[in-house]
Amino acid sequence: MSHTIHPTAIVDEGAVIGEGTRIWHWVHICGGARIGAHCSFGQNVFVGNNVVIGNNVKVQNNVSIYDAVTLEDDVFCGPSMVFTNVNNPRSAVPRKNEYRPTLVKKGASLGANATVVCGHTIGRYAFVGAGAVVTRDVPDYALMVGAPARRIGWMCACGERLCNDIGEHACPACGQCYDIGGNHCTPL
Repeated sequence: MSHTIHPTAIVDEGAVIGEGTRIWHWVHICGGARIGAHCSFGQNVFVGNNVVIGNNVKVQNNVSIYDAVTLEDDVFCGPSMVFTNVNNPRSAVPRKNEYRPTLVKKGASLGANATVVCGHTIGRYAFVGAGAVVTRDVPDYALMVGAPARRIGWMCACGERLCNDIGEHACPACGQCYDIGGNHCTPL
């Protein structure tokens, strides 16, 4: 079998599931979803129709990935983190034509119980801390915490915190060098 689907999971006809992907207990994947290879979906995950998920994405328990969300390769979604797709929802006002796209770029990590308000981009290898509320775009390699989320530092692609001082710095874990400025962190 090219992928694993638990007997309690529902994968609607038309969904594209990549090689080696594992779908666990009580997951629902809608028919329009496009999911890459070697992904993992924990218990009670929902994936909407207009969702694109890259390769090697890990989605922990109780995450709903609604329409207009794109997750690039190697993204990590922590337990019970939240995506939205409408900026000003009202039960009595239909707004499906107002979905705002959310893009989570390659290698980003979204911590447990974090919230990503729709219409924003999370940069490559960014790290959004547990419980943070993202209300604006997040730069590549940024370490974001709080509500609303604010940048408190930078993260290496390997997942270790970098020096926050301006200049060239090496990751203490893997040795990758970065040029760190006031508003950017760029690998050298």
